[in-house]
Amino acid sequence: MPTLGISPLLDAYFRRRFAAAGLVEASVPLDGGATTVHCWRFPPGSADGEDDARPVLVLLHGFGPPATWQWRRQVGPLSRRFRLVVPDLLFFGGSSTSAGAGRVSEARQAEAVAKLVAALVAPPARVSVAGTSYGGFVAYHLARLLGPGAVDRVVIASSDLLKADADDRALLRRGGAERVEDVMLPRSPERMRRLMQLAYHRPRRFTPGFVLRDLAQYLYSDKVEEKKELIKGITLGNKDKFQLTPLPQEVLVLWGEHDQIFPVEKAFQVARKLGANARLEVLKDTGHMPQEEDPKRFNEAILNFLLPAPKSSL
Repeated sequence: MPTLGISPLLDAYFRRRFAAAGLVEASVPLDGGATTVHCWRFPPGSADGEDDARPVLVLLHGFGPPATWQWRRQVGPLSRRFRLVVPDLLFFGGSSTSAGAGRVSEARQAEAVAKLVAALVAPPARVSVAGTSYGGFVAYHLARLLGPGAVDRVVIASSDLLKADADDRALLRRGGAERVEDVMLPRSPERMRRLMQLAYHRPRRFTPGFVLRDLAQYLYSDKVEEKKELIKGITLGNKDKFQLTPLPQEVLVLWGEHDQIFPVEKAFQVARKLGANARLEVLKDTGHMPQEEDPKRFNEAILNFLLPAPKSSL
């Protein structure tokens, strides 16, 4: 008989945090049912019948655990000011497509998110988007796909849009692995521990092996082959398939000072390449997951950027 590990308990707790933020679960069929995107979303309609004037913010998770694990410290504070849409990207959580993972690049992920937004948000409302790590790749493509008429502001967090083969090789050296999938899809306690050391500036000093085994099994054993294909399908770094160009929207580039997945020097390069509309903010004493290591500053940075104070008329 299987024993009850800590991961299902954490998963239930994180889901309750989303529900406490007023979000509801939905599975939205797209492409005539060929694609299904699972998400947590703002409630459809208000209890008093009045329109909800809060702007819409789409949160896109990184490669790894589902959205409820990665955005759990953001949904409470952000839901007070935004109508949130928090999807699981294709082949994560409850989202999938019959097209097959081999045909799903980050641009294809953005197309699915665009269709989800169209299904949930009535025009002419514009949305802002924030993506972390792999989700930042998707956020960039979403902003470029829909343009400033539909996407207002963009947050790119811990996301190396200039990632190339040399960056992958450097990551493998830091991670002590031969393949990127060995780093990003840990299947053993040892590999899980190494990923946590790479992802966090201040990882827990000691996490028992049985906890790491439980986390690896619970978080990284679903759709493994599909996720390997997603890693291979990333077009960043392939000059024949992707060229990073400035966005017309205002962009905030957020980065952890001690990021070991995408080192902080890449943040300056990404911000410069995104052009005059991009600004950079580096969060001190954080690694690849600043939204978890310093959620207060991370949330404040997003709120200050997405909801700037009105300019004084004096």
